[in-house]
Amino acid sequence: ATRERRLVARIVAGDETALAAAYDTWSPFVYTLALRICRDRAVAEDVTQEVFLHLWEKADAFDADRSGLRTWLGMLTHRRSVDRVRREEARRRREDRDHRRSPVAGADVEDRALGAVTAQELGRALTALPAEQRACVELAYFEGRTFKEVAEALGIPEGTAKSRIRLALAKLADALERTTR
Repeated sequence: ATRERRLVARIVAGDETALAAAYDTWSPFVYTLALRICRDRAVAEDVTQEVFLHLWEKADAFDADRSGLRTWLGMLTHRRSVDRVRREEARRRREDRDHRRSPVAGADVEDRALGAVTAQELGRALTALPAEQRACVELAYFEGRTFKEVAEALGIPEGTAKSRIRLALAKLADALERTTR
């Protein structure tokens, strides 16, 4: 624990050799945990880099009285890996949903025209949203971010991000419903 405190103190002070030592010691553990959760080598490598970047930038957040450095890095790895998996699943669900909604080859002209009008109306409805709501929706649905990530990106509380997204989706649904009448 004392060794870890000294190592983290050196990282906080900007000692790159201390970060390299931490990386050499714990990166196999971090990578293996990320790979177990994400089941993708490239994503596990990205998560490993993110965790050590977080250690470099926020080493002062480590509290040796609460846990060991390995445990803290494991917690960070787990959180980031789960976030990545959730984002990927959300992206896949959106793609599947969009694929199911997209006109199939050979669909009649009326279906294609309705799809084009709906997309156009959705674009107008998005543009008509207040800027705060539009920003939240774009981050959540076009970039696949979680409520928490939207809140962090915009510097707002998570509850505010959720409320803005819900309001925006209700307005978009109303606009699209009016279009199909």
